[in-house]
Amino acid sequence: VQLQASGGGSVQTGGSLRLSCAASRRTFTSYAVGWFRQAPGKEREFVASITWSLGSTDYTDSVKGRFTISKNNAENTVYLQMNSLKPEDTAVYYCASRETTKRSTKLVDFTSWGQGTQLTVSS
Repeated sequence: VQLQASGGGSVQTGGSLRLSCAASRRTFTSYAVGWFRQAPGKEREFVASITWSLGSTDYTDSVKGRFTISKNNAENTVYLQMNSLKPEDTAVYYCASRETTKRSTKLVDFTSWGQGTQLTVSS
């Protein structure tokens, strides 16, 4: 499956933004989709994931209560709603998928990756 991430931009601390991850060529049925981010000089890290079949979600602790991952079956798109943004959220955000219904927060488990979209949060 090919993935297209979009929605990044520049916001101030406390602001909100929504990222989108759209699948092309195939649907997300029987997939899990995750969002990851990579800040300058840091390793890529897990942010959130959702299983397409049950809609089960996982979040890294630093975004719990602020970020929400969701899906739109009709549009074959996964969203990451980001609220109460902080400067430490600044990173390139990537969406990725794995062909399984099982939950995972591990980067290595995700096999298809989209291009990143930049989020910059200014103080």
